[in-house]
Amino acid sequence: MSGHERRDGFPGRPARKTCLIVHPSRRGEGRGSSRTADARLAEAIGLAKAIDLCVVDAEAVNVVAANPSTLFGKGTVTRLAELITSRREEDAAAIDVVVVDSTLTPIQQRNLEKAWNAKVVDRTGLILEIFGERASTAEGEMQVELAALTYQKSRLVRSWTHLERQRGGFGFIGGPGESQIETDRRLIRNRIARLTRQLAQVRRTRDLHRRARRRTPYPIVALVGYTNAGKSTLFNRLTASAVRAEDMLFATLDPTMRALDLPSGTRVILADTVGFISDLPHELVEAFRATLEEVTEADVIVDVRDVSHPETEAQKEDVEGVLRDLGLGRVVDSGEMLEALNKIDALPDEERLTLENRVARSDGASVMLSALTGDGCDALIALLDRRLSQAHRVIEVSVAPEDGATLAWLYRHGEVLAREDAADGTHVSVRLSERHAAQFAQRDEGERPASSTAPR
Repeated sequence: MSGHERRDGFPGRPARKTCLIVHPSRRGEGRGSSRTADARLAEAIGLAKAIDLCVVDAEAVNVVAANPSTLFGKGTVTRLAELITSRREEDAAAIDVVVVDSTLTPIQQRNLEKAWNAKVVDRTGLILEIFGERASTAEGEMQVELAALTYQKSRLVRSWTHLERQRGGFGFIGGPGESQIETDRRLIRNRIARLTRQLAQVRRTRDLHRRARRRTPYPIVALVGYTNAGKSTLFNRLTASAVRAEDMLFATLDPTMRALDLPSGTRVILADTVGFISDLPHELVEAFRATLEEVTEADVIVDVRDVSHPETEAQKEDVEGVLRDLGLGRVVDSGEMLEALNKIDALPDEERLTLENRVARSDGASVMLSALTGDGCDALIALLDRRLSQAHRVIEVSVAPEDGATLAWLYRHGEVLAREDAADGTHVSVRLSERHAAQFAQRDEGERPASSTAPR
């Protein structure tokens, strides 16, 4: 079989890599733990499929004590080696890649590759590979490449990416050049330094854009949530957009913003962000920060949850953990964050009724909906309208004729609802957020003529 023929018989495309997935199940997992071994294994399978790997086998393996050299015990390593060998002899079910759903040290990864005579990828490498394929903006590509190089730097068993590849990603899975064993440290150091300089400039540019958005009167509503919770489907439903939305982990990576008009006439900017995931690789933390900086500036945050998922509560904890890492612990703990309980169309009638009763007894910050069918989306829009109305207030301001700076400030930071120009000055009715109203009240009186009045 040629290298350009798929195992499913379609010529002209690279053959899909087949993989074995192994989840090391630690003691206590499933007993008081937020996630079961089966749920973690299912998520690992989803990650592999997201990078177009063909999963031929998957299993959870008990790990009582981590072996420093191989993570797994000797018996497990031998048994899996025999499995891989037998599959290879059968050819049709040969295993190209072994995905270990955990973080491996470079030594563990190297030893396992020798023992199994197959490429071994840990959870970090797999997620980096997905991000490398999915990033579409220049900034996203640089962020993920920097994370990949940082991860790759200490792993002598990895091939570097200056060689030609047949697809995207960073070569952790395979492709031309996989026989190059030692990483070219000098090239990696130079590339890291260059990316760091470029990203510093990108951050400065992004900060200028963010300052410009602060001058607009439109509040920002950010959709956050676990990957595959339905954020992009909900985003498309609310804004009539066509953002990529699939039943796949990390179907969208780069954030998207669209305008949304609420029933009260208020226009908001709705932001669709990248999904979160448990055990976020350390190398991707900074990439997530860069992608999610807009969330820290949002007026309202909506946690989109897949309530049909058996691990929905654990996913909620992971989302809140990432938000706390972003410095939004106050929003999480204060209950300011809204919840969109998505995929109710996939719930059995009994579970849906239980959820309805729970939401009815809540503080009104949760809405049940189905982004796929549209059921409940109007209720979410109404909730956003109420929340933003509470977070904004209309004030009356009189501005002296010569005080153009104050009038310009009000136009930049608020929504001017009415304006009357008179001989004694300009009288405006303006809607301001609580933050901007406080800023206006604290403006130095010495900077404005005495005839200008504060909000009343």
